[in-house]
Amino acid sequence: LQWSSPPEAIERFKSQEIWFAPPQFYELCRLCNFSSLHELHKFSSDRALEGCERWMPVMLTASDGYIQLLPGDQLYPEDPDYTGEKKITMSTDKKVEDLVKEGSEFHRIVIKNMNNLAVYVNIQAKYKHRNPLMINSDCSDYSSRL
Repeated sequence: LQWSSPPEAIERFKSQEIWFAPPQFYELCRLCNFSSLHELHKFSSDRALEGCERWMPVMLTASDGYIQLLPGDQLYPEDPDYTGEKKITMSTDKKVEDLVKEGSEFHRIVIKNMNNLAVYVNIQAKYKHRNPLMINSDCSDYSSRL
């Protein structure tokens, strides 16, 4: 067991020392917004009464990977299948890269393989929340010191 800051955990993920699922990668990218634990605590205290949003990622299968679509993304369905009862499958023959080039409103996690994830977000977060930093597990560019 080893403590790691969010950037350190992402680096360890990139080097395949550890693995975490896309939702955890997303949250670590969100934590990279904060340069200290004090800053994170202040942010969470300040926005505590703003509200929360419940949402479910929707998987889109592309020809060379997957995209977890999140609310606000232009490809996110109007009526997502929160329970799995509808068994909706979304797929395309397009490549992930083409879907990113064609789009304009992003809130998604791109999955090329288990150790190649990227977060794309350019929408306004609700309830005064912070969007995750857009980090690709292939190359890092972040400044959190948590």
